[in-house]
Amino acid sequence: MTPLKDLWKKCSSSKLFWPILSLLLIMLFNLLVNPSFFNIEMKEGHLYGSLIDVLNRGTPLMLLAIGMTLVLATGGVDLSVGPVIAITGAVAAYLIGSDIGVTHTPFFLVILTAIGAALLAGLWNGILVSRAGIQPIIATLILLGAGRGLAQMITQGQILNVYYKPFDFIGAGFLLLPFPVYIVTIVVILVWLLTRKTAVGLFIESIGINTSSSFYSGISEKNIKLLVYVISGLCAGIAGLILASNIRSADANNVGLFIEMDAILAAVIGGTSLAGGRFSLAGSILGALIIQSLTTTILSVGVPPQVISLIKALVVLAVSLLQSPDFRNIVFGRLVKKGALS
Repeated sequence: MTPLKDLWKKCSSSKLFWPILSLLLIMLFNLLVNPSFFNIEMKEGHLYGSLIDVLNRGTPLMLLAIGMTLVLATGGVDLSVGPVIAITGAVAAYLIGSDIGVTHTPFFLVILTAIGAALLAGLWNGILVSRAGIQPIIATLILLGAGRGLAQMITQGQILNVYYKPFDFIGAGFLLLPFPVYIVTIVVILVWLLTRKTAVGLFIESIGINTSSSFYSGISEKNIKLLVYVISGLCAGIAGLILASNIRSADANNVGLFIEMDAILAAVIGGTSLAGGRFSLAGSILGALIIQSLTTTILSVGVPPQVISLIKALVVLAVSLLQSPDFRNIVFGRLVKKGALS
């Protein structure tokens, strides 16, 4: 085998190779079709541009992808992250109130209560899965159906507007870069430390690969599954605060609608298997960036919004197929064989 072929085989076998290649191809398309996509300007001490928008608008999906990755790695799934976003935003907006420039509740208590609601939602899912033995798709489907109803009860079916600058800063503030970017960075670092510098990550992968072996190895399957659903709820809660802050309101009907599908896709594009096992936080972040970059690119070139979902689905399908060793062996194997015969 030649050094070039050996290098290709080594690179293409990496789970991060195809997501990175996909993101680079999207960037190359923008470079050719819309070079202004890469323009970054400094205004009033803040960086602006399409690339900054991708980072900023992609932060909620990155957060959800982090939590979803851990859940998928145990062989589960969390379909309730959208409603948890709605609940968190509703709690925060209700406690702050709609008076201009003031809050009805101390701001630190608003954040703690909203995040606490998200943690309770994750704990609820975790208990149903780990203690009650309900299938993850069913357990989280319960909250998927009831969560938005609960959020609407909090908001009384109305869109609650918020006019409080400290709350605005969570999703729309800048410290050179958008403030949500720093939030995601902190969450990624903390989850990475938890999963890669302690035994927790190994336990998660072990449970996803073989639950029975994990049990006989002394790993507490119930506690690990409970933990990952709580982390998923926490990530959804932080994303809910960012989204509610961005729109300065709580919209229980529409905020985070269908975002759970994008979160699952981001994790899968990043190399996490739906069957459980090994996972990659970096891959999931790349998956979220791919989805957001694709959405921003489609809008920037003037494609009608109604076809965004179709184009996104086709790109995700292509990336997923390229990640499949069986698919690559079938397609590229035939191409190589055909070339040899000719």
